[in-house]
Amino acid sequence: MKKSLTFFSLFLIAIGALAQDAGKIHQKAIMIDTHGDILFNQIQSGIDIGQLQATGNFDLVRAKQGGLDAQIFSIWCDEKGGFDLANRQIDSLYALIKRYPSRITLVNNAKQLEDAVKQQKLAALIGVEGGHMIENDLGKLEALAKRGMIYLTLTWNNSTPWASSAAQESKGEIAMPGLSDFGKSVVKKLNDLGVLVDLSHVGEQTFFDAIKLSTKPILVSHSCVYGINPVPRNLKDEQIKAVGKNGGVISINFYSGFLDPTYSAKQQNFLIKHKAELKSLSEKYGRSKAIDTLISQYKDEADANRPRIERVIDHIDYVVKLIGIDHVGIGADFDGAESFPQGMESVADFPKVTAALVERGYSEADIQKILGGNFIRLLKANKGR
Repeated sequence: MKKSLTFFSLFLIAIGALAQDAGKIHQKAIMIDTHGDILFNQIQSGIDIGQLQATGNFDLVRAKQGGLDAQIFSIWCDEKGGFDLANRQIDSLYALIKRYPSRITLVNNAKQLEDAVKQQKLAALIGVEGGHMIENDLGKLEALAKRGMIYLTLTWNNSTPWASSAAQESKGEIAMPGLSDFGKSVVKKLNDLGVLVDLSHVGEQTFFDAIKLSTKPILVSHSCVYGINPVPRNLKDEQIKAVGKNGGVISINFYSGFLDPTYSAKQQNFLIKHKAELKSLSEKYGRSKAIDTLISQYKDEADANRPRIERVIDHIDYVVKLIGIDHVGIGADFDGAESFPQGMESVADFPKVTAALVERGYSEADIQKILGGNFIRLLKANKGR
């Protein structure tokens, strides 16, 4: 009995030491999230994300709590939106920065990012999620770059006339998948401007066309591994290897449906079980908000469908084993999906990722690369500073 108690005491001490180490590592690292769908929600709802919010996954208060040093704010709209809506979202970010200049600042390169960290301000960067927002116009691409765009995701789920998306290409809906001549000129223009080419969401042919053409390392801002969960949005081994060869970075997405191969079936069963309520809520709010409402009403039931945080580390491990520690980062996709791993409710929970990496055996140097160092290298390679 005495031996058992001693062993248990040592076990608790070891767990406490690991947690303490993880906390110190997280505090020292530059924590960068390469994808957050915050601004579209902000302009729709009118909320002030400078203040603590009861809903959503991001605000400046929780960002500080989570040790988040840099956030790439996704400029997103579906195929019905375009250049004007993209600029409205950028305007909303500018307004946020103007309201809270001591807490957040716009940055456009690695030096500015590192300076913001020293000043203890959140470094805000802009990523445009969907080539349809340039409206087939290189002049509009340049205009977005002048406003601070540091990456362009070539497609969202919808294809453009010049690039095929994973959602449509995988269904055989595109007669000639890949990049058109205009699409190739987009990639070249991005390289010339020092704007990162982002290959999340794109179809396989578009992916290989773009990565072959790009003269600079590319970003995959929020994707996971097909070898763990075979959905079209995830990267196959040959794509992952191509990113390694290119010198790029894959930022792992936290959406349960991309992380866990069992999630979609569980979620579908959940929605079928509450079909009548879902129908009623959808008629009132629209399907997306209806699902969020249903999840909040049956929180314990919905939470049971979510994967554990270790599943995020599984995807990181896979990429590291295939192409090395220098090519993986974090692109959580907060505010862009209905479900994330258990315990990952918001940006305040990022320290749990560091703790899980420590538990998996990653060194402090490797964790610093994963949390932000790899992205800073990528930014320097594209911007030249």
